[in-house]
Amino acid sequence: MLNLVLFGPPGAGKGTQADFLIEKFKLIHLSTGDMLRKQIAEETPLGLEAKSYMDKGFLVPDSIVIGMIKSILQNDKEAKGYIFDGFPRTVAQAKALDVILNENETPVSGMFCLCVEKDELVNRLLFRGKTSGRTDDQDVSIIENRIQVYNEKTMPIKDYYLEQNKYYMIDGMGSVEEIAERLSNTVATL
Repeated sequence: MLNLVLFGPPGAGKGTQADFLIEKFKLIHLSTGDMLRKQIAEETPLGLEAKSYMDKGFLVPDSIVIGMIKSILQNDKEAKGYIFDGFPRTVAQAKALDVILNENETPVSGMFCLCVEKDELVNRLLFRGKTSGRTDDQDVSIIENRIQVYNEKTMPIKDYYLEQNKYYMIDGMGSVEEIAERLSNTVATL
């Protein structure tokens, strides 16, 4: 089973590249952002609680995200593998994911970090905010807070995967196709 963690700051192109990897390697996409936005749209208690964090650019608490992931993994035993997009975001989440996957004897195959310059991230997110209507992508101060939260709280998981020899840095600058080729070539080495 191929279990990939797709990693990078907001605006790095994780969703775009996940779509490519899903098609190429026949994996199931687990995007915590998509799952949370669905809960918010349906105005579930989980969604409303998550929205209060997301609107300020903060991370949703681990207990909420881990519970969602565990439920999905337990319900799809026939998968060829998963792409984890937006999860894990903390070392605690990475450890929890390892526990969940090791219960099924299907560990993380690799963590692929899309590296993109900050100005490019802001521009990509502002563009997405115009086309998607997402309010968290329309305010530069919220975008910068999200990037800062990523650098402070999420970047430390790089070391977690480095220690396991599962960290792969991918240049996230350039065209979608160029980035996809770099990513695909690296995944193919696993």
